[in-house]
Amino acid sequence: MEVNNKNLAVYILKAKNGDQSAFRFLLDFFWPDVYNYQLKRTKSENDAEDITIQTFSKAFDKIKTFDEKYVFKTWLITISKNIHIDLLRKKNASIFTETSKEQEEKVYLVIDENPTPEDKIIREQNLAKLLRDIKQLKPKYQEVIHLRYFQELSYKEISTQINEPMNNVKVKLLRAKKLLAEIIKRT
Repeated sequence: MEVNNKNLAVYILKAKNGDQSAFRFLLDFFWPDVYNYQLKRTKSENDAEDITIQTFSKAFDKIKTFDEKYVFKTWLITISKNIHIDLLRKKNASIFTETSKEQEEKVYLVIDENPTPEDKIIREQNLAKLLRDIKQLKPKYQEVIHLRYFQELSYKEISTQINEPMNNVKVKLLRAKKLLAEIIKRT
């Protein structure tokens, strides 16, 4: 399907109404733009990927505030740029926060949505082959897949364990499932 401004406006509207497939489309469509922008800024694949994940996490969290008179890609890039600036400030200030065991114990379970097509593909695979395929992912993606599907942790529990906001966990898991599904389809 050719994507034009009208089609894009429909996906954005659907995403504003909570449509998960619209979120997936926007993530897949704009991922290369945001990732490449950050790769040029950071000169690091890992940093670019982490900032891109945070960008989509924040954008999806705030999508209802997006004003259609602006260009969505520009909005994403602005969010991405601000996240990068914030990370540089934090790095320069050397501020680190860690969660205590007591905080971790106060975590509550979050009800997760129904399985996506990627979830179904993952579950249908032979375990040995699946483990080989998972090992082809970057370590941070292996970790969220392992925590979610092998340890069966909720998003909130994963968020606590890897010390990242829950929205980052959701975007990282969405990206990991997409990459894993592509690996599975190739083999």
